[in-house]
Amino acid sequence: EVQLQASGGGLVQAGGSLRLSCVASELTSDDYAIAWFRQAPGEEREGVACIRSSDSSTYYAESVKGRFTISNDNAKNTVYLQMNSLKPDDTAVYYCGIDTRPIYWSLDNNWNKFYRYDYWGQGTLVTVSS
Repeated sequence: EVQLQASGGGLVQAGGSLRLSCVASELTSDDYAIAWFRQAPGEEREGVACIRSSDSSTYYAESVKGRFTISNDNAKNTVYLQMNSLKPDDTAVYYCGIDTRPIYWSLDNNWNKFYRYDYWGQGTLVTVSS
C-alpha cells in the first residue's frame, strides 16, 4: 500500500516562508499525481496545489498563485510545496494526497477534488502569525 509522509510545518510570521515535503513510498507506477490540500478549523478541505509525476504539470488554487510553488524530485519520490509571502489565512493543517491513476481522470479542472486521491499523509500544521 502506498504511504505518504508529510513534514515541514511550523510557526512563521506573516510574510515568511516554509517548505513542506511529502515523501511517497511503495509506489507501483511512475505516473501519479500528488496534491496538497489544507484544512483550517471549521472549514472544508481545500486544494492548494498539485503536480503530476510524468510531465511535472502543475495546478494551483487562485488563492496561492504567485506565492506557492509545487515541485517534485522523482528520484526521491518527493513533492515539495514552497510557500512564500505567507498570510494568516494560510494557517491550516496541510495534507498531501496521491492519485495513483491520473490517466483515468483528467487533472484539468478536477485536480482539487479530494475524493480522487487514494491515499493521504498524516498532515502537518502550518501556523502563520500576524
